[in-house]
Amino acid sequence: MEPGILDYISSHITPEDPLLEDLYRQTCLRFVNPNMVSGHLQGKILEMISRMISPTYILEIGTFTGYSAICLAKGLREGGKLFTIEINDELSDFSKDYFQKAGLSEAIELINGKAQDVIPTFNLLFDLVYIDGDKREYCEYFRLVKEKVRQGGFIIADNVLWGGKALQEDARDRHTKGIKEFNEMVRREAGIENVILPVRDGIMIIRKTS
Repeated sequence: MEPGILDYISSHITPEDPLLEDLYRQTCLRFVNPNMVSGHLQGKILEMISRMISPTYILEIGTFTGYSAICLAKGLREGGKLFTIEINDELSDFSKDYFQKAGLSEAIELINGKAQDVIPTFNLLFDLVYIDGDKREYCEYFRLVKEKVRQGGFIIADNVLWGGKALQEDARDRHTKGIKEFNEMVRREAGIENVILPVRDGIMIIRKTS
Protein backbone atom coordinates (compact mmCIF):
# COMPACT_ATOMS: atom_id res chain seq x y z
CA MET A 1 0.00 0.00 0.00
CA GLU A 2 1.35 3.40 -0.99
CA PRO A 3 2.55 5.73 1.80
CA GLY A 4 -0.25 7.91 3.07
CA ILE A 5 -3.05 5.67 1.80
CA LEU A 6 -3.78 4.20 5.23
CA ASP A 7 -3.87 7.68 6.79
CA TYR A 8 -6.24 8.81 4.03
CA ILE A 9 -8.54 5.83 4.63
CA SER A 10 -8.53 6.35 8.39
CA SER A 11 -9.50 10.00 7.96
CA HIS A 12 -12.39 9.16 5.62
CA ILE A 13 -14.16 6.44 7.59
CA THR A 14 -16.38 6.68 10.66
CA PRO A 15 -14.23 7.87 13.59
CA GLU A 16 -13.12 5.24 16.08
CA ASP A 17 -15.44 4.64 19.01
CA PRO A 18 -13.85 6.45 22.03
CA LEU A 19 -14.17 3.27 24.11
CA LEU A 20 -12.32 1.24 21.48
CA GLU A 21 -9.74 3.99 21.14
CA ASP A 22 -9.11 3.74 24.89
CA LEU A 23 -9.01 -0.08 24.72
CA TYR A 24 -6.43 0.11 21.94
CA ARG A 25 -4.32 2.63 23.85
CA GLN A 26 -4.40 0.60 27.07
CA THR A 27 -3.53 -2.57 25.16
CA CYS A 28 -0.45 -0.87 23.71
CA LEU A 29 0.60 0.39 27.14
CA ARG A 30 -0.03 -2.74 29.20
CA PHE A 31 0.42 -5.86 27.10
CA VAL A 32 3.05 -7.68 25.08
CA ASN A 33 2.46 -7.90 21.32
CA PRO A 34 -0.09 -5.06 21.07
CA ASN A 35 0.02 -5.48 17.29
CA MET A 36 -2.36 -8.41 17.84
CA VAL A 37 -5.23 -6.00 18.51
CA SER A 38 -7.51 -5.38 15.52
CA GLY A 39 -7.46 -1.59 15.48
CA HIS A 40 -9.73 0.98 13.88
CA LEU A 41 -9.84 -0.04 10.19
CA GLN A 42 -10.04 -3.79 10.66
CA GLY A 43 -12.41 -3.42 13.59
CA LYS A 44 -14.78 -1.30 11.50
CA ILE A 45 -14.69 -3.86 8.70
CA LEU A 46 -15.56 -6.64 11.15
CA GLU A 47 -18.40 -4.55 12.57
CA MET A 48 -19.78 -3.83 9.09
CA ILE A 49 -19.64 -7.52 8.09
CA SER A 50 -21.42 -8.49 11.29
CA ARG A 51 -24.10 -5.85 10.78
CA MET A 52 -24.67 -7.05 7.20
CA ILE A 53 -25.11 -10.66 8.37
CA SER A 54 -27.10 -9.72 11.50
CA PRO A 55 -26.05 -12.93 13.26
CA THR A 56 -27.75 -14.62 16.17
CA TYR A 57 -24.64 -16.57 17.17
CA ILE A 58 -20.99 -15.61 16.68
CA LEU A 59 -17.91 -17.59 17.68
CA GLU A 60 -14.52 -15.92 18.05
CA ILE A 61 -11.30 -17.90 18.49
CA GLY A 62 -8.69 -15.65 20.12
CA THR A 63 -10.07 -12.82 22.25
CA PHE A 64 -6.79 -11.08 23.16
CA THR A 65 -8.00 -7.83 24.83
CA GLY A 66 -11.49 -7.84 23.35
CA TYR A 67 -11.37 -5.21 20.58
CA SER A 68 -12.63 -7.49 17.79
CA ALA A 69 -15.25 -9.11 20.05
CA ILE A 70 -16.81 -5.71 20.74
CA CYS A 71 -16.79 -4.82 17.03
CA LEU A 72 -18.41 -8.11 16.02
CA ALA A 73 -20.97 -8.02 18.83
CA LYS A 74 -22.28 -4.67 17.60
CA GLY A 75 -23.86 -6.52 14.67
CA LEU A 76 -25.71 -9.12 16.75
CA ARG A 77 -29.45 -9.18 16.36
CA GLU A 78 -31.48 -8.60 19.52
CA GLY A 79 -30.97 -11.46 21.96
CA GLY A 80 -27.92 -12.71 20.05
CA LYS A 81 -24.75 -14.04 21.65
CA LEU A 82 -21.04 -13.93 20.91
CA PHE A 83 -18.84 -16.63 22.43
CA THR A 84 -15.16 -15.79 22.49
CA ILE A 85 -12.43 -18.27 23.41
CA GLU A 86 -9.10 -17.18 24.92
CA ILE A 87 -6.42 -19.53 26.21
CA ASN A 88 -4.64 -16.83 28.27
CA ASP A 89 -6.80 -16.30 31.37
CA GLU A 90 -4.61 -13.39 32.51
CA LEU A 91 -6.38 -11.22 29.92
CA SER A 92 -9.89 -12.03 31.14
CA ASP A 93 -10.44 -9.24 33.68
CA PHE A 94 -9.25 -6.59 31.24
CA SER A 95 -11.51 -7.84 28.43
CA LYS A 96 -14.56 -8.29 30.64
CA ASP A 97 -14.14 -4.76 32.00
CA TYR A 98 -14.35 -3.34 28.47
CA PHE A 99 -17.26 -5.62 27.54
CA GLN A 100 -19.12 -4.12 30.49
CA LYS A 101 -18.15 -0.55 29.58
CA ALA A 102 -19.44 -1.21 26.06
CA GLY A 103 -22.77 -2.41 27.45
CA LEU A 104 -22.16 -5.87 25.99
CA SER A 105 -21.49 -8.00 29.06
CA GLU A 106 -24.75 -9.92 28.49
CA ALA A 107 -24.10 -10.37 24.77
CA ILE A 108 -20.48 -11.58 25.03
CA GLU A 109 -19.45 -14.72 26.88
CA LEU A 110 -15.71 -15.15 27.41
CA ILE A 111 -14.55 -18.76 27.73
CA ASN A 112 -11.02 -19.51 28.92
CA GLY A 113 -9.53 -22.66 27.49
CA LYS A 114 -8.12 -24.37 24.45
CA ALA A 115 -10.32 -23.84 21.40
CA GLN A 116 -9.96 -27.48 20.33
CA ASP A 117 -11.52 -28.53 23.64
CA VAL A 118 -14.23 -25.86 23.74
CA ILE A 119 -15.59 -25.93 20.17
CA PRO A 120 -16.98 -29.51 20.31
CA THR A 121 -19.07 -28.58 23.37
CA PHE A 122 -21.32 -26.17 21.44
CA ASN A 123 -24.73 -27.56 20.50
CA LEU A 124 -25.76 -24.78 18.15
CA LEU A 125 -25.04 -23.48 14.67
CA PHE A 126 -23.10 -20.26 14.25
CA ASP A 127 -23.89 -17.58 11.68
CA LEU A 128 -20.37 -16.17 11.85
CA VAL A 129 -17.02 -17.47 13.10
CA TYR A 130 -13.90 -15.32 13.46
CA ILE A 131 -10.58 -17.20 13.62
CA ASP A 132 -7.68 -15.25 15.12
CA GLY A 133 -5.96 -17.74 17.41
CA ASP A 134 -2.76 -19.76 17.22
CA LYS A 135 -1.69 -19.74 13.56
CA ARG A 136 -0.28 -23.26 13.92
CA GLU A 137 -3.79 -24.53 14.66
CA TYR A 138 -5.78 -22.78 11.91
CA CYS A 139 -6.41 -26.00 9.97
CA GLU A 140 -7.76 -27.75 13.03
CA TYR A 141 -9.90 -24.74 13.99
CA PHE A 142 -11.41 -24.75 10.51
CA ARG A 143 -12.17 -28.46 10.54
CA LEU A 144 -13.86 -28.12 13.92
CA VAL A 145 -15.94 -25.01 13.17
CA LYS A 146 -17.04 -25.88 9.64
CA GLU A 147 -19.62 -28.35 10.95
CA LYS A 148 -20.75 -25.78 13.51
CA VAL A 149 -21.57 -23.12 10.89
CA ARG A 150 -25.00 -23.02 9.26
CA GLN A 151 -25.31 -23.35 5.49
CA GLY A 152 -24.87 -19.83 4.12
CA GLY A 153 -22.91 -18.83 7.20
CA PHE A 154 -19.48 -17.22 7.24
CA ILE A 155 -16.01 -17.90 8.61
CA ILE A 156 -13.49 -15.04 8.75
CA ALA A 157 -9.80 -15.83 9.25
CA ASP A 158 -7.27 -13.15 10.15
CA ASN A 159 -3.54 -12.94 9.31
CA VAL A 160 -3.74 -15.13 6.20
CA LEU A 161 -0.91 -13.20 4.51
CA TRP A 162 1.20 -13.36 7.68
CA GLY A 163 3.38 -10.36 6.94
CA GLY A 164 4.02 -11.61 3.42
CA LYS A 165 5.47 -14.88 4.71
CA ALA A 166 2.57 -16.79 3.15
CA LEU A 167 4.36 -16.28 -0.18
CA GLN A 168 7.53 -18.04 0.97
CA GLU A 169 8.15 -21.35 -0.78
CA ASP A 170 10.44 -22.78 1.90
CA ALA A 171 8.74 -21.60 5.09
CA ARG A 172 10.27 -23.27 8.14
CA ASP A 173 8.65 -21.73 11.21
CA ARG A 174 5.48 -23.45 12.36
CA HIS A 175 3.31 -20.34 12.35
CA THR A 176 4.04 -19.61 8.69
CA LYS A 177 3.59 -23.25 7.76
CA GLY A 178 0.28 -23.27 9.60
CA ILE A 179 -1.00 -20.28 7.64
CA LYS A 180 0.18 -21.68 4.31
CA GLU A 181 -1.40 -25.07 5.00
CA PHE A 182 -4.65 -23.37 6.01
CA ASN A 183 -4.77 -21.25 2.85
CA GLU A 184 -4.14 -24.31 0.68
CA MET A 185 -6.72 -26.39 2.54
CA VAL A 186 -9.38 -23.73 2.07
CA ARG A 187 -8.50 -23.38 -1.62
CA ARG A 188 -9.20 -27.09 -2.13
CA GLU A 189 -12.14 -27.44 0.24
CA ALA A 190 -15.51 -28.42 -1.19
CA GLY A 191 -18.73 -26.77 -0.11
CA ILE A 192 -17.34 -23.28 0.40
CA GLU A 193 -16.37 -20.14 -1.49
CA ASN A 194 -13.79 -17.61 -0.31
CA VAL A 195 -12.01 -14.34 -0.94
CA ILE A 196 -8.93 -12.70 0.60
CA LEU A 197 -8.93 -8.99 1.40
CA PRO A 198 -5.48 -7.32 1.52
CA VAL A 199 -6.37 -5.44 4.71
CA ARG A 200 -3.62 -5.23 7.34
CA ASP A 201 -2.25 -8.78 7.50
CA GLY A 202 -4.84 -10.33 5.19
CA ILE A 203 -8.44 -11.24 5.99
CA MET A 204 -10.05 -14.30 4.43
CA ILE A 205 -13.84 -14.46 4.19
CA ILE A 206 -15.30 -17.93 3.69
CA ARG A 207 -18.95 -18.68 2.94
CA LYS A 208 -20.32 -22.17 3.59
CA THR A 209 -22.37 -23.13 0.54
CA SER A 210 -23.26 -26.72 1.45
